[in-house]
Amino acid sequence: MRVVICGAGIAGLALAGRLHNVLGWEVVVLEKAPQPRTEGYMIDFFGPGYDAAEAMGMLPWLDELSYPVSEAAFLDGDGRCRARLPYGRFARSVRGRLLSIMRPDLELALRERLSFAVRLRFGVGPASVDARPGGIHVTLTDGSGIDADLLVGADGLHSTVRTLVFGEEHQYVRYLGYHTAAFTFHDPEVHEQLGDRFCLTDTVGRQMGLYALREDEVAAFTVHRAADPSRPGDARDALRREYGSLGWLVPRALAQCPPSAQIYYDQVAQIDLPSWSHGRVVLVGDACQAVSLLAGQGASLAMGGAYVLADQLSRASRIEDALHAYERLWRPVIKNRQRVARRAARWFVPESSRQVRARRAALLLAGLPGVWRLVGSALAGRRQLSLG
Repeated sequence: MRVVICGAGIAGLALAGRLHNVLGWEVVVLEKAPQPRTEGYMIDFFGPGYDAAEAMGMLPWLDELSYPVSEAAFLDGDGRCRARLPYGRFARSVRGRLLSIMRPDLELALRERLSFAVRLRFGVGPASVDARPGGIHVTLTDGSGIDADLLVGADGLHSTVRTLVFGEEHQYVRYLGYHTAAFTFHDPEVHEQLGDRFCLTDTVGRQMGLYALREDEVAAFTVHRAADPSRPGDARDALRREYGSLGWLVPRALAQCPPSAQIYYDQVAQIDLPSWSHGRVVLVGDACQAVSLLAGQGASLAMGGAYVLADQLSRASRIEDALHAYERLWRPVIKNRQRVARRAARWFVPESSRQVRARRAALLLAGLPGVWRLVGSALAGRRQLSLG
């Protein structure tokens, strides 16, 4: 069997590894970007993705790439801590099955585990898709073509495969009213101040988070309310306008913000399709199951979904049956996480000073016995199937 996977992100790379290593399929991965993505943000990796990584034997490697985080601290404009979320309690609530890792580092680990037999092509993507008896023909943006038994769209929120096969993006995207961005810079003094904390502004309608990486590098993460989902022409100027009035270390971070091309910037949205497959074309990861950063598990769910898809392809005698079984098993998990994300939006980015104070109070209550077990259950979601 030959599979063409469009997208060399977490879902695409995880699926490529499973289909080649476990099923022995011929795998071609296409990535329209000219090289692997280096921009991104820190993720709390737990839940289905953690289970999948364990089943794939990746946990020791991911642990080496992860960062120790003592707490998430919410700071006011003068740098005073107004509320905190101890990561030790968070970790215990998910039975210690938690890693804090940069998204590009997770992609690196998946990419480096690929066999040399997996063809990984950068700077090319699908231009058109034609269904043929028993397979798919994909015409590529470089003018060449490739035949396959299965085409997988693992190309993210703005999936080209989804547009070519299922229709225009606007039919399926649910914009949640926020923009998000991430960038890195080098600053030894800021690095030392942050230590092993993930520090966030305790602010209304917008939030910047800062955390220390290796070798004096600092990562910045932002999310703010925006009525228009469109990306601004100049991401750096937009961030400086939106966050320029905040205090603490924000002005120093903005002064070192790189040019737009080096900034990860996107809308915060979810994807909702009536079906995840059409014939021998299937979607995985954010292309069909984007839950948004508000759910906190996008990378985990991308890896978990890829694992479930590969598992069903190994079990079924017909590809189409495997695709239907994958969606039947995995869609309820995604629907649940999308609902959680929409409910969590006001907690994540409070709309008013009153909601900021309510968040502080909630974090104080989290110190009560037993509360974190409930928090962990809510964050991890319902365990609907085993990935072990």
